[in-house]
Amino acid sequence: MTNLSVNINKIATIRNARGGDNPNVVSAALFCEKCGAQGITVHPRPDGRHIRHADVFELKQVLTTEFNIEGNPTEEFIDLVLKVKPAQVTMVPDSPDAITSNAGWNTIEHKAFLRTVCNQFHTEGIRCSIFVDPDPEMVKHAADCGCDRVELYTFGYAAQYPESPEKAVAPYVRAAIAARESGIGLNAGHDLSLENLRYFHSCIPWLDEVSIGHALICDALYMGLEASVKAYLEQLK
Repeated sequence: MTNLSVNINKIATIRNARGGDNPNVVSAALFCEKCGAQGITVHPRPDGRHIRHADVFELKQVLTTEFNIEGNPTEEFIDLVLKVKPAQVTMVPDSPDAITSNAGWNTIEHKAFLRTVCNQFHTEGIRCSIFVDPDPEMVKHAADCGCDRVELYTFGYAAQYPESPEKAVAPYVRAAIAARESGIGLNAGHDLSLENLRYFHSCIPWLDEVSIGHALICDALYMGLEASVKAYLEQLK
């Protein structure tokens, strides 16, 4: 089956907008687990505009599902991950001022660096995932870096889906096949929604995990968090 990891960054964004601790990100994460989510994702950024390092440590103490930490593997980020020891780290090449992730790694150009970082995380038993565009060559070279999985950056799929689902998913299927042939696992995330998730999953049923935050939290504003989590789980059946 394909697991749903709920990205709770937007919960932290709401909290930080007002100050204080409402909504509480730990309570929200535990509630997502209670509703059936098989994982929780956070993406702490250097400016602390949503998830903060303190949140990451607190979440690690209480989560019972898979904990996934995303981010650019700077020295500070690597130190955080090695201290927290989540189930999975997803390496994303975003700049410090990026609003959201907007590209995958060039795994040819950065192969030596990514291999070194994967080795560091593997020494602590942390699964490594590399964020890549839907390019079979980038997937194959990611496997050469020693990662356990790649995460396909699905912005392009979501953008093209309303016009042509078949064309939108085609490069992702090719990249997914490359991952399977390379012997690594497969995650996906970015702009997946109730509109497009079921079709994506039906075309790539061997997905290990999807990480969804923005759309799921937006839907929760209308239907409630429990109903939103369950609706996304339903798309993965």
